[in-house]
Amino acid sequence: MTYPLILQIETSGDFCSVALSAGEECMAWMETSTVRNHATMLTPLIEALLVQEKITVAQLAAIAVSIGPGSYTGLRIGVSTAKGLCFGAGIPLIAVPTLKAMARRLLCQTPKTEQNTLICPMIDARRMEVYTALFDTHLNTVKDTVAEIIDEHSFESELACGTIYFAGNGADKCKKIITHPHAIFPDSCIFSAKDLIPDAWQAFQTGKFADVAYTEPFYLKDFMAGPHGRNIKKAGFL
Repeated sequence: MTYPLILQIETSGDFCSVALSAGEECMAWMETSTVRNHATMLTPLIEALLVQEKITVAQLAAIAVSIGPGSYTGLRIGVSTAKGLCFGAGIPLIAVPTLKAMARRLLCQTPKTEQNTLICPMIDARRMEVYTALFDTHLNTVKDTVAEIIDEHSFESELACGTIYFAGNGADKCKKIITHPHAIFPDSCIFSAKDLIPDAWQAFQTGKFADVAYTEPFYLKDFMAGPHGRNIKKAGFL
């Protein structure tokens, strides 16, 4: 059986990456090695991947993009690139919630036998703030996505009931603050475009496509720019 080809784009974090999948199988993937260079590297990265696999955008069945939350600039670049390619090729757009995809990745390295285990992906939102959510081991949402300032009392009620696995670039700065014995910080959980594949394939099969014209990144909170913190925009799922 020949499965449809889907291109995955991930630009929510420090590094941008792309992956090509057939069904749930990752055929190939590429990632930048420089931090926050999405504007320069994303388009060449996509082109290089397609050339390597000897296919064109027109041969893709859909394009999936990490919709956020995450880096404001990174999300804007990733989503606008995905929308442009979809519009030009006349193919569907799939919006994958970033934190759920991160939780799925973390779940792959989490013991399945523990009771009351929760998964907590974290994306750095500057200072001691993170974008985060809580999921159980079936990826059901326990706590909706929020921008949360972390202190020594964060997640204490959930940690009192069971283990929480924290991961992501926002978790690194929380290790010395969240010190409950039930808080576990795995050594590494590298998130990339490959981790969008399961959610993208599920969305493709069920026809859950995003609107190419009107979909915007899930920024979660206002973007503050300049020395006076000028309010630029707040956007969400459409």
